[in-house]
Amino acid sequence: MAPQDRQQIKVGILGATGTVGQRFIQLLSVHPYFKINALGASSRSAGQQYSKVTRWKLNTPIPKEIGQMVVQECQPEAEGFKDCAVVFSGLDADVAGNIEQAFRSAELVVYSNAKNYRRDPLCPLIVPLVNPSHLSIIPHQRSQLNLSKGYIVTNANCSTTGLVVPLAALEKAFGPLETVLVTTLQAISGAGYPGVSSLDILDNVVPHIGGEEEKIEWETNKILGGLKSSDTEFDLHASSENNTKPINVSAHCTRVPVIDGHTGCVSVKFTRSPPPSIAEVEQAFREFKCEAQDLGVPSAPEQAIVVHDLPDRPQPRLDRDLHNGACVSVGRIRECPVFDVKFVCLIDNVRLGAATSSIMNAEIAVEKGLI
Repeated sequence: MAPQDRQQIKVGILGATGTVGQRFIQLLSVHPYFKINALGASSRSAGQQYSKVTRWKLNTPIPKEIGQMVVQECQPEAEGFKDCAVVFSGLDADVAGNIEQAFRSAELVVYSNAKNYRRDPLCPLIVPLVNPSHLSIIPHQRSQLNLSKGYIVTNANCSTTGLVVPLAALEKAFGPLETVLVTTLQAISGAGYPGVSSLDILDNVVPHIGGEEEKIEWETNKILGGLKSSDTEFDLHASSENNTKPINVSAHCTRVPVIDGHTGCVSVKFTRSPPPSIAEVEQAFREFKCEAQDLGVPSAPEQAIVVHDLPDRPQPRLDRDLHNGACVSVGRIRECPVFDVKFVCLIDNVRLGAATSSIMNAEIAVEKGLI
């Protein structure tokens, strides 16, 4: 069914006044079938018009009809939420856990940008360009929690998302990877608003982002792993069925004075020997396609991976907007004298790294009959 022919699906947004919540609003306000029906935020904002309580930071104005909506508390019984089929959560991790659980318990479908349920053995951790097959665990999640409709799906850390898309292309073409080393140069928008103090970030690089390295090192194996044959358990890239082992992932994360766009400098060692040539690696990136593209969901990019030929690309300011921020850019593909191949990747951390991933995951779920 063409997106424009689908019946409208009412959705709510949790954390609607925050940076991720604003991006959800920007993207969903023009969506062909998701219709914003409720906005949730803290008790300080509840009961007031959205435009009155939001410090809007995007380069497009607040959609008029959204600006006039009254903000609700983040409770499933609040006006508007109980009529929603899907709730998109842009909540901070310090409050997301209990709130998202309450919405799931109220038989609402939650697509979360927070970290709280990424390690949950019942919850899929999905990068929509890589592993939407993990949605198959949802019936098990529902059965274990005695739910008929509700469930939680999480998307990955923004830097992990930018890394695993090219890694998935390499594994698809050449088999398992042995070791991955990545150094990230992460934008200040990843810290939320107001984010990093100007006195800390201007004329500077901050070589530490709390918890970020551990997220990348762990999440990569859950995303690139699979579901065991029963569709009730993740193999975390260590299944005896396909004779793979966990990928050794080492991450060093830094914050740099860029507004949007996370860059990763990546080195990879393959399990196979001899490794593929640089020409073969480049071809694998260019030819990579994903299920979101095959299904034709509205947010899927025309190209999942954009390969740049110029020696100084990708760059955040020049390349983060490609395909509406829904792709990963890759460049500087070359031999690595320590491992096998190295390259630079770039992701729009607030779109594919956050809101766009949740929306695309939900679009895929619609196509699979899970919404």
